Amino acid sequence: VKLLRAINAVVHALETTCLLPSLEAEGGGDFSQESVEELFKSLYETEDEDGDGEGDGPVVISTAEVMALRDFLNDEATRPPLSMLVWLRSAAFRLGCQYLDEEHDKAKNVALLRSINVIVHTVENTCMKPKPLVLELPPSHTPDVNTDFASAAQILWNLDSNRLSPHKDYKMDVQSSKHPSHRDDAAHDPLFTYLHRDIFQERPTFDAFRHLLDNYSACTGEEETVSSKELRENRTFLNAVMETAPMKYCHRYCLAKGVEYNGRSIPEDEAGFKKALDSIWFKLYSRSGGCGRRRKMDSSGFEHVFVGEVKNGQVSGFHNWIMFWLEERKGTVDYRGYIKPRSRYSAETNDDDHVLTLQFSWNGVEKFVGTSFIGVSPEFELALYTMAFLAGEDENIVTLDTGGESFDLKVKCHKIDRGSKVGSCYVEALAHYEE
Repeated sequence: VKLLRAINAVVHALETTCLLPSLEAEGGGDFSQESVEELFKSLYETEDEDGDGEGDGPVVISTAEVMALRDFLNDEATRPPLSMLVWLRSAAFRLGCQYLDEEHDKAKNVALLRSINVIVHTVENTCMKPKPLVLELPPSHTPDVNTDFASAAQILWNLDSNRLSPHKDYKMDVQSSKHPSHRDDAAHDPLFTYLHRDIFQERPTFDAFRHLLDNYSACTGEEETVSSKELRENRTFLNAVMETAPMKYCHRYCLAKGVEYNGRSIPEDEAGFKKALDSIWFKLYSRSGGCGRRRKMDSSGFEHVFVGEVKNGQVSGFHNWIMFWLEERKGTVDYRGYIKPRSRYSAETNDDDHVLTLQFSWNGVEKFVGTSFIGVSPEFELALYTMAFLAGEDENIVTLDTGGESFDLKVKCHKIDRGSKVGSCYVEALAHYEE
């Protein structure tokens, strides 16, 4: 009973912090505390199999019972008034205590706790709504006109709370190094040996990003078509990343720098900035060339950088680690080994590096050298490359402290379609240091 009271207090704290009521001041005319208590008791009661007047099995609430509870709470006649919201949750716990197993049967009590959670969750879903997310950056992370690109890149790294941890969220086996001109395979096993199965469920931006990766044809020269479903997926992704600190910082950095896009100042409102992002990253253009009717709209900045393309018999773009993991899992990517930075003083490449230069083939087509961030969130890369496109130079030198190691990087950005869209963005690893 003490444990249930403690859980009730924790749930109350979470609700008041993260949720808002969605109930009206006036409830339904047929609502009463007695009817709610009767309904809750019916959900907790189990069958009396031995005829002793008490339920025998563990408490299990069925889907049909959840739907009935939801209908009760939503019905205009029985909908609770706002003043009863806290009482509803407390009643679920108070009545649940009456069904604790007196012989301390752990399995039955755990089942009861799960049932209480089902009732409380249903009450929250029908009678409450999430509080709007308002993300305020600390003063130390607020850019101004004097903030240089290298400092901004480090701040993005520090803000990337969705970044994965090596050996915990994922595992790599970098195996052997090679020279980029050598065609031998220096890695007989896959690069990624493990990725936590809940990564995409727990991180909305990862999930939204994954849904974009099968929307493109890899071969340049083949006209891309964009369905209404794919447009919705683009919007879902942009909405998700704009809720994160890296993209909010990216927006403020571009505003602080006073940059323009298509001859106009970057919009101060988030909706306007998302429209600019959509144009920069998702609007189609021709990469294969041609004029008039022969001009094929076959590419976009997002496709090139994050998905990859095949042009003139070679892999072009394809700089994202999630895409690499997905394709490696399907058997369409063959990792050939890593390539050391050119600096003779660079540290050893190992399985927990967050930057990796590598060689691979994709559907039998070679990528002789490419550099990717490893484990970072989609919003980090989108923010970094958007800043390079809007407020950076063609080449931007950055020293990135990844925690225990530092990388000297060259962030490169090529513009296309009269400078209105990303042609390519990627990093080159110049040096690698252990601290």
